[in-house]
Amino acid sequence: MTQHRNTDPYADARAFYGSELRRLREEAGLTQEQLGQRVFCSGSYIGQFEAAIRRPQPEVSELLDDVLGSGKHLQRLCRLARTTKVADYFADAAELERQARTISECSPMFIPGLLQTEAYARALTRASRRFAGQQVVEQLVSARLERAQLLDGPTAPVDWTIIHESALRVTVGSPATMREQLTYLVETVQNRPNVVLQVLPFAAGPHPFMNTMVSLMEFSDAPPVVYTESAYSGQLIEDPALVAQFQSAYDLARATALSPEASLGLIGSAAEEWTTHEYHN
Repeated sequence: MTQHRNTDPYADARAFYGSELRRLREEAGLTQEQLGQRVFCSGSYIGQFEAAIRRPQPEVSELLDDVLGSGKHLQRLCRLARTTKVADYFADAAELERQARTISECSPMFIPGLLQTEAYARALTRASRRFAGQQVVEQLVSARLERAQLLDGPTAPVDWTIIHESALRVTVGSPATMREQLTYLVETVQNRPNVVLQVLPFAAGPHPFMNTMVSLMEFSDAPPVVYTESAYSGQLIEDPALVAQFQSAYDLARATALSPEASLGLIGSAAEEWTTHEYHN
């Protein structure tokens, strides 16, 4: 991957996991490729664990312990290394998101996390976590806003997002929240050349991603991956054939959507409509 974490074994739990995996592998006299073959993955995948680039996986850690004769040592370290600020099902994708060269998202009903304002993120989180304590909600909102920082800086990825017109019309929070959110979208696109936004209008009819949020991530030195998400669950997809199918579907959605210029016009118009709603309320 394109970014490398601090591999000091005392820096964090993931770095310690990687250090221990490397020690056990070398003691067993195995190369990364040889170990990968024994646990049904590639040598580069083992290398990513050792370099603390990828979060350890419970199933792989169990296989590694069996092959290396390390009891449940790596499985215990895996539990520590998988501590995360975001929802657990999204954590692996969040790590890859920070290393991506391009991020292409399609969202059928809401504004994606990287482009959310604080008020919108809080209202959306509260709606999906109705019975959660306020502290839990604020932690999730804080993590979401922290993620958005990756769109800034010299190594920021190209972020190409398609949202359905529904996301402009469904009230999340209040009319004031919606006006602020849509105004922020326009300003973000105008101020960040690496951000491209398109809207799929109602007139476009059905599309491949009507019932799921999709994020395609491409890297400088690794194969692309796809992350899909529905309510309370997500899946990271790495199978090349399936990733290619998602890429083709995304290309079709991008061709069907309004142009970036027309999309900004629609978003700006919708923001003005929310201003009217706010005034009448």
